[in-house]
Formats: sequence, C-alpha cells, structure tokens
Amino acid sequence: MTLRILGNASVRTKLLLVTLVPFLTVLPILFFLIFYWGVGYYDRLLTFKVSSDLAVAHEYFLHVRDRVGLDVSSLGNSHPLVKTIEDGSNATIQQLLAERQIALGLDFLNFLDTEGHLRVSTVALGTLDNSHWPIVQSALQGNASNDIDIYTEAQLRRLDAHMAQQAHLELVDTPNATPTTKTAETSGMVIHAATPIYDGEGRMLGVLEGGVLLNQNLPFVDTINSLVYAEGSLPEGSAGTATLFIDDVRIATNVRLFGNRRALGTRASQVVRNHVLNDGKTWLDSAFVVHDWYISAYEPISDSFGRRVGMLYVGYLEAPFRKAKETAFYLLAALFAVIGMGGVYFSLRVARGIYAPLAAMNRTMTAVEMGDMDARSGGTPSRDELGSLSRHLDELLDTVQAQNHELKTWGEQLDRKVVERTMELEATNKLLVQAQQQLVLAEKLAAIGEITAGVAHEINNPVAVLQGNLDVLRDTLGQAAAPVQGELKLMDQQIQRVNTIVTKLLQFANPGEFAGYVEAIMVDDVVTDSLVLVRHLLNQCDIRVEHRKGATMAVPINRGELQQVLINLFTNAIHAMKNGGSLTIETADWYGENDTSGVDIRVADTGAGIRREDLPRVFDAFFTTKRQGGTGLGLSISYTLVARYGGTILVQSEEDSGTEFTVHLLA
Repeated sequence: MTLRILGNASVRTKLLLVTLVPFLTVLPILFFLIFYWGVGYYDRLLTFKVSSDLAVAHEYFLHVRDRVGLDVSSLGNSHPLVKTIEDGSNATIQQLLAERQIALGLDFLNFLDTEGHLRVSTVALGTLDNSHWPIVQSALQGNASNDIDIYTEAQLRRLDAHMAQQAHLELVDTPNATPTTKTAETSGMVIHAATPIYDGEGRMLGVLEGGVLLNQNLPFVDTINSLVYAEGSLPEGSAGTATLFIDDVRIATNVRLFGNRRALGTRASQVVRNHVLNDGKTWLDSAFVVHDWYISAYEPISDSFGRRVGMLYVGYLEAPFRKAKETAFYLLAALFAVIGMGGVYFSLRVARGIYAPLAAMNRTMTAVEMGDMDARSGGTPSRDELGSLSRHLDELLDTVQAQNHELKTWGEQLDRKVVERTMELEATNKLLVQAQQQLVLAEKLAAIGEITAGVAHEINNPVAVLQGNLDVLRDTLGQAAAPVQGELKLMDQQIQRVNTIVTKLLQFANPGEFAGYVEAIMVDDVVTDSLVLVRHLLNQCDIRVEHRKGATMAVPINRGELQQVLINLFTNAIHAMKNGGSLTIETADWYGENDTSGVDIRVADTGAGIRREDLPRVFDAFFTTKRQGGTGLGLSISYTLVARYGGTILVQSEEDSGTEFTVHLLA
C-alpha cells in the first residue's frame, strides 16, 4: 500500500521524501538507539558501583565480626586469664574480664563453665544458661567461633539493662513499609563470639563468651560509610549512606530523617524486604530510602541459627546522576537536531535544482493537455540531462503541433463511422453479456454438482463397506466384542459423521432437494444459540451485541436451516466490522393482508456497508465483495433456504453507514 501511494506521488514529493526521510527517520532512530544503549550502560555502571560498594561494606562487616572473635579467642588463650581462673576467685576473674572488656571495646564478657552455665560476667547479675547458643555449643566442643545473633528484650535485660535500653527503638511510620502492629524494636543484633579455655594440661576449664551490640552503634556505620564513600568518590550533590537492619528496621544508620536526626526506627520498603529477607536475594537497584531515591544495595544477614534476621545496606543519592543523565540526553538531542537541520537545508537546496526544470516541463505538458498547443518550456540554462530533455521536449511539441492538424481532419471522419459502429456493438454486447453470465453460472453450478456427486459416490461406497464389515464384526464376535464396545461405538459415530458431511456436500450443490424437518420454533431461541456459535469471532473483533426480543409467534421452519441462515448473516456482519462496532439483532411480529402474519428478524451492523451498484447482486450465486475467502454462495443459499418456507430476505445498506438484512418469515 505504501509503495502504491508513493508511486502515485509527484516527483517533488518523491524528492522531498528522498531528502527528508534519512533525517526524519534514520537520525531519530539512531538517536534513540544511542540513548537507549547509553542509558542502559550508564545504569549498569551505577549498579556495578553500588555492588562494589556493598562488597566493601560486607568485607568490613566480616572483618569487625572476625576481629571480635579474634579478640575473644586471644583473651581465652592468654596465660593471665587461664592462671586467674585456675588460682583466683570469681571476683578476681570478674575484675580481669572487666578490664579486658573495656580494652577490647566489647559490651559484655562472660565466663561459662563446661556445661554452658554462667559463672562470671562483667555485666550480668545472677545465673544464665547460655548453652542453647550455637556459638557456645561450638566452643563447648572445642572450636572457637563467631557469628551474628539476635537477643530478645528479655535476654538483653537478663544480660544488662543498659544494653536493653540501647537496643530499644521507637518505630517511625514509614510509607511503603510492610504493615505491622509493632510500635518499637526491642531486639538487639549482637556480634557474638565464644572460645574454649584450656589449662596447661589441655583440660577444658570453661568457655569465654563476648559480644558487641550493634543497635545504635553509630561509629560502626560511620566507619563503613567513610570506607565505602571516601571524600571525592561521588559527584557533587550526591551522598553515600550505610545502614544496618534488624528485620526491616534501621538500628544503625547515617541516613538523616531531618536535620541531624538519624533515621533510626524507620523501615525499609515492603518490596525490598520481600526481595532480601523473604527471597534471600541481594537487591541492586534504585530504592526509595526515607525521603529520596538512592542507588541502593541490600544483602541479607543471617544469624548463627541460619535464619535471615536483618540486612546490610549501602547506597548513594540518585538525583545528581539522574540530572547528569538528563543533561546528556538534552545535549545529544540538540546535537542531532543541529545535524538534522543542516542536512535538511543542504539536501533541499540540491533537490530544488533537480525539481525546477521538471516543474517547468510539467507546466508545459499540462498547458498542452488543456489545449494550449503553443506552450513551451523555453529550455533551461543547465547543460545536464534535464536541460537536454527540456530542449527535446520543445522540439517534439513543434512536431506534434504540425501533425495535429492532419489528425484532426482524419478524426472527424472516423468519429462518424465510430458512432455508427458503436450503436451496433452496444446492442450486440448487451445480448452477449447476458448470455455469458447465464453460461458461466450454469457451468459453475454444473461443475460443483458433478464434483460433489462424484465425491459423494466415492466416499459413500467405502463408508458402506466399512459399516457392513463393522456390523459383521459385531455379529461374529458377539459377547467377545464387549471389551471394545466403546471403540466400535466410536467407529459407528465417525461413519455417521462421514455420511452427514456427504449429505452437507450434496445440500451445498443442490440445496432445494434437501428439505429439513419442519417444526414450530421461537426465533429468539435460535438467535441466542447462533450467537453462542460465533461468540469467539465477536470477541476477536471487539463487537458489541444487542439482542432485542420482540417476536411472540412461532414460525414453521427447520431449526438447523434457520440457524445456518443466521450464522451466515452474523459472520458477514463480523467481516464488515474488523475494527469493532455494534451488531443489533431485533425480532418482531408482523401482520399483513389476507390474514397473513409472521416474524421479521433484522440483523444490522455498523460496518463498511455495500456499494449502491452491488446491492442488486448480493443474492446472486458466486457474487462476493470479499477480497479473500468469499465463495459468493452464502447469501444465495440463505435466500433459497428462506424462500423454501415462503419467506424472503431483504437488504438495506449505504456505503460506510452499515448494512441491515431482514429475514421475513411466515407464521
């Protein structure tokens, strides 16, 4: 279609298209491809950076955890501690542990006996059974280890009331967070380490247990932030942040809520929580953090029991990078616009030099066509092919003008003879067209009848043999055929189906010989059943259906044949509304003269309609307006079926205004 339209366009239009298409299509496509690839690569760089930042934060987190474990292990293996445990009292042991706790920067140090029960603590009062911790169990088995553990509020209070107070954080209402009924976070995330203590002879004296509470441990996250986002590592206007979570609650962060207040107690969004804590995956993408968008990285934190209990986060403000990307987009767009406008201006100047001589020759030819035989292009100053063509055109017009006078004289003589012959030919041609139409129709019907009869004969013979042998097989086997009775019945059904198909073929070739069983039916029931059979076609074309039920009389007609007529009318309407529309089916009683009555079924669509010159032929056999797939038999057969019962089909249509068929039935 595009090539056909282009072929009918003027030379000027074609030149303009040749000139402008590369700049109006290729340049924009190239621009958007470069922008798409550039944005994708830019986003991958941002993701790669935040992934690298998370790797640094992760390594530091492991380093701090392992350092606590190493400090506890070194203290447990130290000679002063072993000597004090062997020789000193609990008070002496507590004094030594208190001194080492301060020196090592730990929040608590506990000496447990060989059963895991608390013997001496720097902070706890009373007795504690810590044997349930996997860290302690590993130490009791002779292995020093460290990990992350979550202490409940009750466990923190039994250990140290001050630690429970430090861990307590009031939750701040956070948009997009997972709904919760909690009002405060009271659990504590602890770097938990334990090591066995042996005497000089290798006997286990007990277990040394220590830990650091990470809730509100601001130096910890500030150190991560300074390591990951050193000064000058981010563009001006951006800022790096680091956060430690219990579940989705920020317990240590340098993200600001407002002013200098840190966003402690705020929560991560539900989508991030589900991705990291529920699915156990690392988040590397943009995320809304407290009050702005950040290029963010979250990874899950697991405790010594293997449960995902929190998250480690690093990220940096997205706005400066987004602004840089937008600036690059505008600069690239401006560059392409300048290149495009310059190219268009230059190409138009060249195209004008080609078009001007052609336009002059076209004006000359138009004037000649209008009767001005003296019109000339006058040549062009250019010495190229177009200039030579212009001069040859003027010479040719001189020759044509000289010969035109002679031709006019001959033409007048021929006109008189042509008029006489034309009248004779018109009369003969009318008779010929009518005879040809009748002959073609007769040949088509004869060919269809002959082919159909042959096909029916060739199919009926082997089908009859199959049915006969199947009956013989059933009689011969008798009761032995019971196991395959279902298969035999299926074969009977399929043979019957073949017979039905053959009958339909014969009905197609000569529908007048196959009158169906006549019964009094309500037409609205048949309309409803027919709509069900074409429902899939209606849905494909987004067609609205309105069924107005107004008929109250029953009409004598074969139900299947009426359904065939209606389905054909519905299908034609659907084909006329490929881009959607409305299909209205209305039934109504009618009363005529001489006590006649019946039912009208009106099928109206909002499709393309039928041309006025085609309306008289719509019920002719083999006439169709469909470019593909139409046989021209549907309406012809439908008309024949309705006429068999004394009815008729009427049509009203205007091009581009829809079509209405009325099936007029006698009661």
